[in-house]
Amino acid sequence: MLEEIRRIRLHKIELLRENGMDPYPSDPKRTHTIHNAHADFLSLEHSGQPISIVGRVRAMRSHGGSTFLDIEDGTGTLQGYLKEDILGKDSYDFFNSVVDVGDIIEVSGTLFATKKEEETLKAAEWRMLAKSLLPLPEKWHGLEDVEERLRRRYLDLIMDQNARDLFVKKSLFWQETRTFLIREGGLEVETPVLERIPGGADAEPFKTHLNALDIDLYLRIAPELNLKRLIVGGYDKIFEIGRIFRNEGIDREHLQDYTQMEMYWSYTDYKQLMQIVERLVTCVIEKTLGGLTHAYQDRMIDWSLPWKQIDYYDVFHEYTGLHLAGVSEEELKTYARNNSIDTQKHAGRGRLIDIIFKKKVRPNLWEPGFLVLPPVDIEPLAKRWSEDTGRVERFQIVAGGSELGKGFSELNDPFDQRERFREQAQLGKAGDTEAQRMDEDFVEALEYGMPPTAGFAYSERLFAFLLDRPIRETVFFPLMRPK
Repeated sequence: MLEEIRRIRLHKIELLRENGMDPYPSDPKRTHTIHNAHADFLSLEHSGQPISIVGRVRAMRSHGGSTFLDIEDGTGTLQGYLKEDILGKDSYDFFNSVVDVGDIIEVSGTLFATKKEEETLKAAEWRMLAKSLLPLPEKWHGLEDVEERLRRRYLDLIMDQNARDLFVKKSLFWQETRTFLIREGGLEVETPVLERIPGGADAEPFKTHLNALDIDLYLRIAPELNLKRLIVGGYDKIFEIGRIFRNEGIDREHLQDYTQMEMYWSYTDYKQLMQIVERLVTCVIEKTLGGLTHAYQDRMIDWSLPWKQIDYYDVFHEYTGLHLAGVSEEELKTYARNNSIDTQKHAGRGRLIDIIFKKKVRPNLWEPGFLVLPPVDIEPLAKRWSEDTGRVERFQIVAGGSELGKGFSELNDPFDQRERFREQAQLGKAGDTEAQRMDEDFVEALEYGMPPTAGFAYSERLFAFLLDRPIRETVFFPLMRPK
C-alpha cells in the first residue's frame, strides 16, 4: 500500500518538473507567518494587500471549481481557498493533480472572511515547496504503541499538537530557570563534557577514547567538581545548564543522557540556599504551567503550600523502624532481605540506606518539601552538620514520592574530602560501579581555599514530573532499543 502511494507521488514529482515547477525549491517567498496573518487580519483584509504564506497541507476539500485547504506553518493554521476562475483552469487543475495532504506549499493572495466568519486566504498563486512521498498516518492519535511514537517523533510532532506544546513548555521551563538565576546575580558558565576523572555524583560513566592524545576519557556524570573549581577561582555565583551522561537503567525517572542545571552560590549555606531554591522552583513552575497546582499519578500536587522540612532520620525511622544513628550494616542487610529488597549490587552502609529509603520511605513523601540532614555515608561531597558530624547539611526536593532536586553546603575541608574520596575508592574496589573516584586535583584546588558555598541541581526529571509523563516522553529523541 505504502509503496503504491509512493509510486504515485513519484509520478507527481515528474509532473511538477515537466511543468517547470521545482518540487524542492530553496527560495520560499513568505511575507507573513500564519500567526501574523491572523493577528493583522482586519487591516490586511481592509487594504487588500497581497501576502504569501507557507506551510504543510493538513486537509483538502474540493467542491466543483473550488478547493479549501488547511495550511499549518508551526505558528498556526489558516484556511486557504483556491478557485478555478481566479487561478485559471490549467493552474487549478494542476494543483489538484499534484498536491496531497502532507505537502508543504506556498500560497499567495488576499485575506477575506467566509460567510461563517472563518479567516481565509484567497489564492492568486501557489507553489510547491516540498513534495511528500509518504502519506501522513490516519489514526496516529489513537496509536497506543508509545515506542512507535518515540521512534518516529517527527510524525508524532506533525500529528499531535499536544506533543508540540509539551516541548514549547519545556523550552519555557529552561528559559525561566536561566532568567531567574541571572536575575539573582548568577553567571552562566560552561564546563567540559569529556573528563579524565568522572565525579560529582554516584553514577557509572560512559567511557571513550581520545585519539589525538591517546587517552581514555569519560562523559561527565555531573559538572559539580569543575564548577566548584571555578568558585575556588573567585567567581561568586555561577550556574550551568547542560547535558549529563550516566550509564544506568532507563525507567520513568531515569535516562542515559539528559539536561541538568547546577548552581553554586559562595558565602551561602544550605539553609539560605533552600530559601532561594523554593523561590526558584515555584517561579519556574508558575511560568511553565500557568499556576502552582497540577495532577500527578491521579493526585494533585500544590506547590503554593509552605514547604515542610522533613528530617531524614525521623522519617526513616517512621517508615522502617530503624534508628540510623546506631544501625549497623548487617542490620540494614537483614532488614532489606526481610523486605525483599535486592541489595546484591549495593555495597556499603550508605548504599543500603539509600536503597531502603527509596523503596520504603520515599513513596510516602507526597506534598512538596525539603528532606534534610541525611547520614554522611550517602553524600561524600557535602559538609558535615555541626550539631551531628555523622550527618550532612544536605536537602532534597521531594514530592509525589520522587526526588526532584538536591543541594547542600559544599564540603570545603580538603582533609575530610580526601578521606571521603578514599572511602569511595574502597567501595569501587569492592565492586560498586557507581562509587566516586579519587580526584587529587580537586582536593588540591580545595587546599587553595574554597569559600563556604552551597550548591543545588535539578534536571528535566522535574519537568517530566510537572507534566506527569515518563521522562523519555519529554525528550525529543530518546535512545531506543534497536528493532
